[in-house]
Amino acid sequence: MYRELPKLVESVDSDPNVKVLVVRGAGTKAFASGADIHEFREVRGDAESARSYNEHVAAAEHALERMTKPSIAMVHGYCIGGGCGLALACDLRLSDYEGRFGITPAKLGLVYSLESTKRLVDLVGPAQAKWILFSGLRVDAERALRIGLVDSLHTSEELESATSEFASTLASRAQFSVTATKEIVRRISAGQAEDDRETTQLRNSSFDTDDYAEGVRAFLEKRAPKFA
Repeated sequence: MYRELPKLVESVDSDPNVKVLVVRGAGTKAFASGADIHEFREVRGDAESARSYNEHVAAAEHALERMTKPSIAMVHGYCIGGGCGLALACDLRLSDYEGRFGITPAKLGLVYSLESTKRLVDLVGPAQAKWILFSGLRVDAERALRIGLVDSLHTSEELESATSEFASTLASRAQFSVTATKEIVRRISAGQAEDDRETTQLRNSSFDTDDYAEGVRAFLEKRAPKFA
């Protein structure tokens, strides 16, 4: 799965007919329940094989995080370990009330990567990140919402329709605005605090787009915009 994800994400990102990616688990029991620990002796049996495995994990998370289009993790039930790492790499996370989140390196004698740890810290802050990582305990859906690990909660029956409705909202917006904003937020998370040539160009070039003209025209005509 980790090996295949970057290629799938690239195909989504290059498809002009796709505006939003929704990542979900099969069925409604789990988003992803984590790696199969029984495989660890084979796929992570020594430092070299562990390095290769970790590189595939990092590449999959990078692909999700760096795609130009927005991504939503739709979380039914368990979201544990590497599964939680994939959800953190998405832009937004919607969960049902059965959502259970956990990152468990301390229960296995492992160390979470700096980049993966940073995604968690960026969302919940240092103290909550330490609580989650030091203890390896699961966080229920309501606490996850309270600390910022997820963005909204829904019943299990309503989660798919709520996610689809929100994805449709994102798809209806000016896509240049959405992708440019995602890039600017990424730069802020990476430590950039002031505009540079690239971010200034992103902002200024928006005034030359058809979407900008349509947005202003729709506002003045008191109707919903129809972006290209």
